[in-house]
Amino acid sequence: MNNKHVIIIGGGPAGIEAAYYLANNGIRITVFEKDEYPGGNVKNWAKLFPDFGDASVVRKQITEKLKHDNIKFLNNTKIENLAWENNNWIATSGSEKYIADVTLLATGFEVFDAKRKEELGYGIYDNVITSVDFEDMYKTGKILTKEGKIPERIAFLNCVGSRDEKVGNHYCSRVCCITAVKQAIEFKELVPDAHAYCFYMDMRMAGQFYEELYRKSQEKYGVNYIRGRISEAAVTIDNRIQIKAEDTLSALPMKMTVDILVLMVGIESSESTTKICTDNNIVGPYGFAKSKSLFGMDNFSEKPGLFLAGTCKRPLTLPETIADGRSAAVEIMNYLKS
Repeated sequence: MNNKHVIIIGGGPAGIEAAYYLANNGIRITVFEKDEYPGGNVKNWAKLFPDFGDASVVRKQITEKLKHDNIKFLNNTKIENLAWENNNWIATSGSEKYIADVTLLATGFEVFDAKRKEELGYGIYDNVITSVDFEDMYKTGKILTKEGKIPERIAFLNCVGSRDEKVGNHYCSRVCCITAVKQAIEFKELVPDAHAYCFYMDMRMAGQFYEELYRKSQEKYGVNYIRGRISEAAVTIDNRIQIKAEDTLSALPMKMTVDILVLMVGIESSESTTKICTDNNIVGPYGFAKSKSLFGMDNFSEKPGLFLAGTCKRPLTLPETIADGRSAAVEIMNYLKS
């Protein structure tokens, strides 16, 4: 395998995990990352569900694997074109061309731009923030309004940019519900006497320990769950946020004023994913990469020697993403041997 070269586009958890496995088997790897630092979207989080593990520790564990002798890591390098030529894959970045036997697409995801949901006021009202903004604030050890006050009431709204016909995303992003539960608990630990409300369509607690965490948030922390979507947010004279919604369990309209509204933004295909997949005719629904088959060939594309891993295919949790990176590495090994 020493004469084999594999290009991995994306230095997130899936790409790094695949790179490490392949490097341990003597394969020369080049990992391209468009950002300055590796680790993908893990950098956006302070703690990870469901065990509240330190995200920075997990990120370090993942990125340390790039120090392998068989791995060359190129940061600030965006692959602008990928093409199959003369039984090789050619990746182009600026004036540089890179030739490989195999390419693994592990370009990850982007979070939904909440400004597209204008009625919710993100980017318009100071105290409407996203789940990513909440994590940044939580890293400081304080959750504060724009005015520097400790909030007495906070609301979390699920499914922002997911399961939404208006923005064209009909799919579930899979991580928003449990993130709302996690963040509501984190807020209540910081401000025990405050009130936390989660607005939801339905709570999708499908992962291990998710349901237990959901129950704990109610029984121990007193988080309130309201079945219904917020239709509109507006600012009050004292810069609080008034929200309009419907409690669909009681079939009654409702208004509520909160100090902070947190929008749980979903997962979307990254710009790099959509472009590379479109160029190579493997683009699937919503701009994600289309695998050959969900059953048994999920790491394969329809193109020879072009493999897929992680959230470039669909929304996944972090453990699923890491496992999918390993799975892709196994399939690449088998492909190279044959």
